[in-house]
Amino acid sequence: MGKEVLGKCPVCNSDTYVVKINCPTCNTTIEGQFDLCKFCRLTSEQKLFIDVFIKCRGNIKEVEKELGVSYPTVKNRLEDVANALGHKSEEEPDEGTKRKEILDRVYNGEISVDDALELLKG
Repeated sequence: MGKEVLGKCPVCNSDTYVVKINCPTCNTTIEGQFDLCKFCRLTSEQKLFIDVFIKCRGNIKEVEKELGVSYPTVKNRLEDVANALGHKSEEEPDEGTKRKEILDRVYNGEISVDDALELLKG
């Protein structure tokens, strides 16, 4: 059938709009300016991430395995998608709280020491 709608202009990266909708069964055509859903404006990489995230039911360890990436990478991609969908992150915890949360996650076996070091760096 057809191709996926481009949510962003490939030339200037501005949002795009659908101007014509056609039903192939009855050949009805509607013209106007129609907004795309916010998911249409995600990049292919962001859409793939969301698909894997949902497939794994939000289990970050499973997302890590499926994509072959580290915990910090999963968190960064999730933050990127959330921002692209218009969900701004909450205020960052203070440095001490952040360090304790990371160390707790290592202690609980949720992340490796290498992942913790990467998170603490940046």
